[in-house]
Amino acid sequence: MSYLLALDQGTTSCRAIIFDEHGKVHATAQREIHIKTPHSGWVEQDAQEIWTTQIAVVQQAIASARLLAKDIKALGLTNQRETTVVWDKRTGHPLAPAIVWQDRRAAEWCNQLLEKNNLEKILQKTGLRIDPYFSAGKLVWLLENTEGLRELANQGHVAFGTIDSWLIWNLTQGSKHVIEVSNASRTMLMNLKTQTWDEEILDTFNIPHSVLPEIIASDTYVADTAHGLLGADIPITGILGDQQSALFGQSCFEAGSAKNTYGTGCFMLFNTDGEIQYSQNQLLTTLAWNCQGKANYALEGSVFMAGAIVQWLRDGLGIIQKSDEVERLACQVKDSDGVVLVPAFTGLGAPHWDSEARALLCGMSRGTTKAHIARAALESIAFQVSDVLTAMQADIAKPLKELRVDGGASRNDMLMQFQADILNVPVLRPKLLESTAWGAAAMAGLKAGVFSNLDEISKSWQLDKAFEPNMSQDEREKRLTEWNIALKRAKSDLN
Repeated sequence: MSYLLALDQGTTSCRAIIFDEHGKVHATAQREIHIKTPHSGWVEQDAQEIWTTQIAVVQQAIASARLLAKDIKALGLTNQRETTVVWDKRTGHPLAPAIVWQDRRAAEWCNQLLEKNNLEKILQKTGLRIDPYFSAGKLVWLLENTEGLRELANQGHVAFGTIDSWLIWNLTQGSKHVIEVSNASRTMLMNLKTQTWDEEILDTFNIPHSVLPEIIASDTYVADTAHGLLGADIPITGILGDQQSALFGQSCFEAGSAKNTYGTGCFMLFNTDGEIQYSQNQLLTTLAWNCQGKANYALEGSVFMAGAIVQWLRDGLGIIQKSDEVERLACQVKDSDGVVLVPAFTGLGAPHWDSEARALLCGMSRGTTKAHIARAALESIAFQVSDVLTAMQADIAKPLKELRVDGGASRNDMLMQFQADILNVPVLRPKLLESTAWGAAAMAGLKAGVFSNLDEISKSWQLDKAFEPNMSQDEREKRLTEWNIALKRAKSDLN
């Protein structure tokens, strides 16, 4: 039996999962990490806490599985993307708080770039829109606003990286300063075509080259874990950003395959294989992975409100006591009876990008009950996913064959059936919903020789349930028309 260790460093917790080569989970350990919001729009974490928590759950998982470190064939790592860390190369100590992907403090800097007409250049080079979401603005802010940091950087003492860089530095006790290519593609500093740091962008942003890590392929043998850290030296052989890792973990290896992760929001990635596809519908172009010497690209779209809508029904309206009650309530009625919820509580994400849009509940009558509202709330998740995937298909011109799903809300049968009906494609839910961690483990296993090719990884993907579309075309068009009318009402540009 070959065992693979996945480190899954997320926004709210650090996890470690031990899999065998069939994708079976043998142990899981998880601990929460703290998030600080010192000012409006600022989101920070303590990089040192991320490291100590992550190594603690690794040790806990190995102990829980009743294994020794020497029993583990390889280590794979997946992480929250865009979050930015700077540390001292001499001591390994962080020089500032980690700035989390949700942080908006670089908004003014981004606006200045937009005013200077840099949008098209940045988009063509990086596949990304100019936004505080990405690492570049966070790094520039740190260099400009952390006392002495730029001077230290000019002396060659500062290391910058995303969370994968920071964890690898610590796992190897400072011998490796690297960034995996899917994570590098989220910095707004990497040229998508060459997969190298873009010199023109670095000059424009005034970022010293000395702070940057080396960009490596997703299936690189980085090093063994440092001697004495885990009781045996484990090879580090696979790294992926979390959403790319879920795409890989879902075995979406072919062009036209897509996955949707139903979490607090939704993240959708659509595999475009070796082609860089630029979106005409305000989606992002990103590197999915680079393994076995080949780069794979993807289109990505994000929906702000998915599982968060169910939290609102529970905490805001009080029509359910627990989140898992929503499906039972929604199934008390056969349809929403014309009720539509547009969940623009924090504006609308892809493909609308309307930050001033606001949530709207419409189509109610005296006969409307909380069951109709619950059903409309779940349907709104599927409608938003439909909007993004329709945009993706318009960009790609390759028909979507199926949608693979994971994340908490994918357990909801009613939602998954409605999703299949609205998309008019099968929705496939796997038995293993730990797609993100498995993606990193599988990538590591590929490099370590546990798998000889992608087909062997695909065999670990097992179907739990297929939701086949059974809605008539007339009904589908009627429902989408209702949604689009409500959407227009919710948008900020309503005349």
